[in-house]
Amino acid sequence: MYARLARLIQSARSGKVRRLHDRRLLHFPSLIQTLAFGLRDSGKTAFDRNHSIKRLACTMPPSSSERKRKAKGSAAEASTGKKPKPSSAHQTEEAGGWLEARVATLRRQARGFKFNHKRVSILSDVQKIKQGSQGVVYWMSRDQRVQDNWALIYAQQLAIEDKLPLHICFCLVPHFLDATFRHYAFMLKGLQEVAKECSALEIQFHLLHGSPGDTLPGFVKDWNLGAVVTDFCPLRETLQWLDDVKKGLSSDVPFFQVDAHNIVPCWVASNKQEYGARTIRGKITKLLPEFLTELPAVDQHPHSSSKTPKPIDWENTLSSLEVDRSVGEVDWAQPGTTGGFSMLESFIDQRLQYFATHRNNPNVAALSQLSPWIHFGQISAQRVVSLVQTHGKNREAVASFTEELVVRRELADNFCFYNKKYDSVQGAYEWAQKTLQDHAGDCRKPLYTCEQLEQAQTYDKLWNAAQIQVVTEGKMHGFMRMYWAKKILEWTASPEQALSIAIYLNDRYSLDGCDPNCYVGCMWSICGIHDQGWRERAVFGKVRYMNYEGCKRKFDVGQFERKYCSKKP
Repeated sequence: MYARLARLIQSARSGKVRRLHDRRLLHFPSLIQTLAFGLRDSGKTAFDRNHSIKRLACTMPPSSSERKRKAKGSAAEASTGKKPKPSSAHQTEEAGGWLEARVATLRRQARGFKFNHKRVSILSDVQKIKQGSQGVVYWMSRDQRVQDNWALIYAQQLAIEDKLPLHICFCLVPHFLDATFRHYAFMLKGLQEVAKECSALEIQFHLLHGSPGDTLPGFVKDWNLGAVVTDFCPLRETLQWLDDVKKGLSSDVPFFQVDAHNIVPCWVASNKQEYGARTIRGKITKLLPEFLTELPAVDQHPHSSSKTPKPIDWENTLSSLEVDRSVGEVDWAQPGTTGGFSMLESFIDQRLQYFATHRNNPNVAALSQLSPWIHFGQISAQRVVSLVQTHGKNREAVASFTEELVVRRELADNFCFYNKKYDSVQGAYEWAQKTLQDHAGDCRKPLYTCEQLEQAQTYDKLWNAAQIQVVTEGKMHGFMRMYWAKKILEWTASPEQALSIAIYLNDRYSLDGCDPNCYVGCMWSICGIHDQGWRERAVFGKVRYMNYEGCKRKFDVGQFERKYCSKKP
């Protein structure tokens, strides 16, 4: 495959496309141009070039011969009665254990890399660390992991250049949006794993209690730290934290932000709000060869601090949280990077092959289930897509998953970063606001209260099943989340109320709540964000409509209802 790609790239260099199926490459002109002309001058290693070619192969549509082979295999599967596994929240089946060893090898091979400074946004007037400083701190916020973290990689580089100790601090705020004990427990257990790994790497980990603006500047001053590096999140609460910290820091302390969450940094991918996937896809695809590189290891830090951090009593921290404890932990998702890699390994080995064809069927185990770990930054999306593209055997599934994880997820960050009303009907397109307003007075029957919806007390068993799933498991199937949100629009007094309830229930119960992806999901369902106008109808206006009959045509709704309606929310 790769030899053939090399020949096709050589053909592209000379402007020739020799065979009809070679025209597949024309779907990726920017990638071909970069591979054919740019890589030799971009400073990439042979290792990076090889992986770029492999990733290109993974995103190309299958040839006619490959489609025939796939059809033949599907027929054989049908004749033998082999079917995808039923969906289950407990999808952490024992896997082969190959993944972490493979990743460690990849990190070692990436040593000596050149950091891409386009990932960095400079938030201060100064960039040079003042003499006499006693360390560099990475203020960890959204990306709660040690390895595969561009923000920490950059912080370690700064510390090594000035021969300074390296610190990580996390500011534990008492409340965050509608997050409950379920979210805090998952987060703190992941941070406990981070602290343990830091100890082995001679990196000091500090858990600060309180708002970043109230705690971080004082911490930097007390420890005489010479630079602050943080990660990126587009939500207004975290942007406010950023402003508060910036105001509190001394003017001679450099302050840097690194987008460690997106593969292509949000401010690099686009400088404006994109209308939809079709307008941002080409921009991201063009930049993937530059940014979808191997991630180097965070190594044992060579410079130790003379001071030691305050010991952390993790059990007491967890037990003393003043958050809503009525929403408890779930047993299917092991917090932390180790748990995330275990889920990723089982996805690649067992479920990825069904992703393209069965991802919209909630009765089939075809999804990655990785969103809780990606939301909390316990696993890197860049690492995930790299491994899926390298080890995934079904190219159609790999391409579909890459579209979801890269284009759609980074489109969500784009929306929340450039649209300050990302969780409001006022943040919708003008056509959507108008059509929803035109139908604001339409008869809505029945009408349900937020409490009735939260308790899954509707006439629609399918909707009830989806609500019970998120309440009991902390996760709702992606297809069902669209149906779930659209029915809330149908059953509440106004689009504003529908959006507010959908966001509240999602943020309260879903482990991946309080996330740009979820806000965009609710805005897509209720306000038509990243969508187009459809045939006008009551209540919805021109916003896309979904109903029970449509779900019946896609999957066995009775099976899904039976699975969850017997449980109590």
